[in-house]
Amino acid sequence: MDEQPTPRPAPGSPASPGAADDEYVADPRRWRILGVNLVVGFMSLLDVTVVNVALPSMQDALDTSTSTVQWVVSGYALTFGLTLVAGGRLGDAYGRRRLMALGLLGFMAASVLVGLAPNVETVILARLLQGAAAGLLTPQNTGLIQDLFRGAERGRAFGMFGVTVATASALGPVIGGSIIAVAGEEDGWRWLFWINVPIGLAALVGILRLTPGRRGEERPWIDVVGALLLGLTVLAVLWPMVIAESGARLPLLLIPLAVPLGWAFVRWEARLRRIGRPPLLEVGLLRQVPGYADGLVIGTLYFTGFTGIFLVLSVHLQEHLGLSPLEAGLLITPFAVGSGVTSPVAGRLVSRIGRRITVWALLMMMSGVVLVALLAPGREGASLALVLVPCLLLAGIGAGGVISPNFTLTLADVPPVMGGAAGGAVQTGQRIGTAFGAALLMTAYGTGSATSPAVGLRAALVTALVLLSLALVVAIRSARAEH
Repeated sequence: MDEQPTPRPAPGSPASPGAADDEYVADPRRWRILGVNLVVGFMSLLDVTVVNVALPSMQDALDTSTSTVQWVVSGYALTFGLTLVAGGRLGDAYGRRRLMALGLLGFMAASVLVGLAPNVETVILARLLQGAAAGLLTPQNTGLIQDLFRGAERGRAFGMFGVTVATASALGPVIGGSIIAVAGEEDGWRWLFWINVPIGLAALVGILRLTPGRRGEERPWIDVVGALLLGLTVLAVLWPMVIAESGARLPLLLIPLAVPLGWAFVRWEARLRRIGRPPLLEVGLLRQVPGYADGLVIGTLYFTGFTGIFLVLSVHLQEHLGLSPLEAGLLITPFAVGSGVTSPVAGRLVSRIGRRITVWALLMMMSGVVLVALLAPGREGASLALVLVPCLLLAGIGAGGVISPNFTLTLADVPPVMGGAAGGAVQTGQRIGTAFGAALLMTAYGTGSATSPAVGLRAALVTALVLLSLALVVAIRSARAEH
């Protein structure tokens, strides 16, 4: 029977979960498999933020400029975002175990290279390689959850993944500051990377022993042209934004190129679908799979608004209030604590409550940010801690109900055979949002700080709230569409 365009994919069609679910047999090791892979996911996501507190000591040790050493952070974020969808598709085609093993070996090798680097050029090159390896690793997490879990268990699994994402982002400054405090300012930053090796080796053993191998076609066909077009599209957006953090504004003119490049990617993927070739990303998911497009937008807007808050707070606490990296990290930790408490709970409830849980969670998270914006600017010492700790805890409690339910709802009707690429697209949106949000909030902070640091902090937090409000609008619309 010919497939007709409908809001929900027809049973048995390529975009229908029903065909795959008919063959589903629960793996008795699935929770152990998830645990091992979340360790790897935590490690790769942690390296996005853990080096923020180490940049001053790296700059001194390598005798380089602020704009150059910033590429230690920006370069990782750039190649990470570029390889996510391709990494997810490779995992779909060649198996999660193979991609996890190759990505983890590359990640560890790049970590060693950073730790031994004699100059900043080597550090930046190694971080570019490390980010590309992380892009192969991370989409396998969501792909494995799609493969191994169904129903309410999938929500619980995504709840654990949400804890991983939130805590990796929030604990980065604390872990980085602690390692530098123990190992010393001069070479402590190198240990941020060397520590990946023993953790990675232990995880590699678990991956090889537990993670399922490839299932599917004998000779997978990979859409190389689509990967290049999508990579150029993401590059046109990400590169100008990450380089803007170092003060360069001219590359922002490249962002409009993303429109024709994205259009060419969509047309190419549609052509492959017509001739029976497997596309890199099934763009039909955006209109055929309920909730996928809304979840993609919500995740991108949310990460645009929320991740830059940590960067702004870290800079404000250290540069303007004179706190150490560890002290600044500890003040931000309540956010991770709150998120860690609610993410698993939200994962269990999402199958019953649906998108409304995202709406409530966003409102709670934004309430915490509003309180920080109203009460924190101008405070120092114990007075500041008395404000930040409860307010960030409240924001974290809300945040725990955003990330994991959004993954669950976004990918709920995506067939497992497309789980890696579809999850990679969601995470690409998050990486773009993170880069854009960091640049935008830091610009707002810098502009406001010309008047005073308090004005700068409040300007950045208000900017974050505007972006989070846009995510809330989409979540409310999506929740209404469910009923």
